[in-house]
Amino acid sequence: MSDDWLNYHHLLYFWTVFREGSVTRASEKLHLAQPTISGQLKKLEQSLGEKLYTRVGRDLVLTDIGQTVYRYADEIFAIGREMVEAVNERPVGRPVRLVVGLSQVLPKLIAFRLLEPALRLEEKVQIICREGSMQDLLTRLAVHELDVVFADSPASSLVSVRAFNHFLGECGIGIFGAPRLCKIFQKGLPTSLNGAPFVMPAEGTLMRRSIDQWISETDIQPEIVGEMDDTALMKVFAEAGIGFIPAPLAIRTEIQEQFGLKLLTEIPGATERFYAITVQRRLQHPAVVAISQAAKNGLFAESHSDG
Repeated sequence: MSDDWLNYHHLLYFWTVFREGSVTRASEKLHLAQPTISGQLKKLEQSLGEKLYTRVGRDLVLTDIGQTVYRYADEIFAIGREMVEAVNERPVGRPVRLVVGLSQVLPKLIAFRLLEPALRLEEKVQIICREGSMQDLLTRLAVHELDVVFADSPASSLVSVRAFNHFLGECGIGIFGAPRLCKIFQKGLPTSLNGAPFVMPAEGTLMRRSIDQWISETDIQPEIVGEMDDTALMKVFAEAGIGFIPAPLAIRTEIQEQFGLKLLTEIPGATERFYAITVQRRLQHPAVVAISQAAKNGLFAESHSDG
């Protein structure tokens, strides 16, 4: 395709021809002469550098590329109609899009519990998730590629992105393991965890700092059998009996039911905090507002009484 901007008039003529079924009917619909439309179709092919249709007898038949272009054109003009309807305050029937950035170290079960309330709204919501480092996510947030970022730490003032931190809640941290492993080490805690296998979150994360501080204060020396960025992978290792893992108590029930793990002990004084980060001072997106309310009133409120 050339560097020239796509001529949407040419695309409209192309779309109308194959929507109406012939150049003749398209010319009647568009109030244009048939040679004019045929000429515009040729120009569209030239600008795209691809053959869009062939003649079979008296009929025009789309090529594979032509079918692809037609599908895009169909969506483009459907969105255009909906834009006009939206401007005129008429319902358009499309779901509200929520583009979410998820910090790599945010537990997947927490992410699901956070996002779930958006799917229960009366208005349909389509959730698009993007995962990455905080720096990457905040950069994308700043240029409005994301509506919100969810993380277990606030946006740092050291990052050159104007963002606002909305505190969602906090919960305690527990040590979970396979029942067989828990049975071996459960007596005489925390001293009994000397030499116990642990699968740890990556260094530099808030969860890891909490665990390291607890280990230092209790003067135990567990065996670190693995360090991982992916908290879901940590749970798979724990399910296989490879080692104990730390996890937020807000998802205690899910961890026990989905992975068959058992809570060995809670870490005294250790908490994990969660934030919604936006470029607005106040939460505005209806789905994000619903998520925030559900987190404060349900997800993290429940964790305090979860034991």
